[in-house]
Amino acid sequence: MKLNHKKTYIQKFGLIALCASTLVIPACKKDFLNVDPQAKQPAVTFWKTQDDATKAVNSIYANLRTWGNTAFPALAVESIPGDDAEKGSSANDASYLNNFDNYTASSTEGQFGGFWEAQYQNINLCNQVLDNIPAISMDASLKARYIAEAKFVRAYSYFRLVRAFGDVPLRLNVPKDASEFNIPRTPKAQVYAAIEKDLDDAAAVLPQTYPAADLGRATKGAALGLHAKVAMYLGKWDAVLSYTNTVMTLGYDLYPNFQEGFRTTRENNIESVFEIQCELLLNNKDASNSQYSQVQGVRGSVAGWGFNVPTAALAAAFETGDVRRNGTIIFRGETTPQGDAIAPTGDNPMYNEKSYVPFSLIVSGYTEGSQQNVRVLRFADVLLMNAEAANELGNTTLAKTSLNRVRARARGGVAGVLPDVTTNDKEALRQAIWKERQVELAMESDRYFDVIRQGRGTAVFGAKGWKAGKNEVWPIPSTEIDKSAGTLTQNPGY
Repeated sequence: MKLNHKKTYIQKFGLIALCASTLVIPACKKDFLNVDPQAKQPAVTFWKTQDDATKAVNSIYANLRTWGNTAFPALAVESIPGDDAEKGSSANDASYLNNFDNYTASSTEGQFGGFWEAQYQNINLCNQVLDNIPAISMDASLKARYIAEAKFVRAYSYFRLVRAFGDVPLRLNVPKDASEFNIPRTPKAQVYAAIEKDLDDAAAVLPQTYPAADLGRATKGAALGLHAKVAMYLGKWDAVLSYTNTVMTLGYDLYPNFQEGFRTTRENNIESVFEIQCELLLNNKDASNSQYSQVQGVRGSVAGWGFNVPTAALAAAFETGDVRRNGTIIFRGETTPQGDAIAPTGDNPMYNEKSYVPFSLIVSGYTEGSQQNVRVLRFADVLLMNAEAANELGNTTLAKTSLNRVRARARGGVAGVLPDVTTNDKEALRQAIWKERQVELAMESDRYFDVIRQGRGTAVFGAKGWKAGKNEVWPIPSTEIDKSAGTLTQNPGY
């Protein structure tokens, strides 16, 4: 089931041009998303008041939790291709997802189109805000912040697009007429430059923290942390070190209990740099629409469908005594820390614990686990980016300090396990940091692209069919090429 927002849209040449009525999004318990789900305002009367601006910005956040952003399309493009995850579920259920695991998915595969469309929906909503809010007479500080929030989300969506497809159409304004719809792919260097500019602009304005009513909005730390990740993909190690060093002064820390930190009761905790806000609201099924947890929930239970499951290779990657193994993987036959007994038999031996919602919180008749936030960027990732940048720049002491800070939590307070990394050899330390990223960030849709940007695609994924010179990027959706009448070109090898 996909979201059921009431909306009117025009799809043409890869852009989703949503009318103003779509800017009124079903309510969410996060106060900044509390919008009347029945309201429907004509476009001609929109973009007039501060309240209009608020509704428009809130719609951006609400759209982030939709099917294409967090469910099958996102998991197919960003998670299942890695060596930490595979299709899951029963053998015959959605078997087409196996084509992402063995890199045989063609440009006609619908998940590519779903992912592409979701990102451009996000971008379009951001562009509407950026084009229209400047002319509204409203509080100047709030206006500046709303513009910064839109730039952050636009940068996030373009980052997801460019690392998945390479060159993509760069659209920084809403088209004024049909002649502006059909634009070609923009070289990825220019797309990255636009992403970096948006993040610079956002970081200069966004606050460090918010009051409770606005918890979950993009912060200065989120903009700097995402910029660090973008810079890491570009090999700009000085920038990665600078951004992460700054984020490390903004009050973030590692949440002490790794497994508990992913539960719904610990959303937006001290480790959270940015999360997609999701919710289950009784008597409002339209708002309870995130399927992120549902599609990954334990199959055969009340929790979900059992897709995107951990691999045996991931289970074997954890060191003895690493608490992250049981905090990342639900094993068949175990009882979770929250008291859920997992059946000893079933379709899959393991499930993703990071998306898990305790069975007692599942409400019949509502999307299972719709209240589970999606952790986009955690402080542990910031520390590991800091370690990697420091090592690449020859600051071995800082690299080991940041790396071992992450490892210390993974011991779970047990002495004698997961000893500190002590090597001073640059290559050995690089490998240790990469390994730590694998186990710390497992099942969080980073592993696949991490390996590619490290230049290890053939070594790590070659046995599954990955080919250099082709699989660094996915194919451009054929539907988008068709709609463009050939203006959009295909990636080599597809």
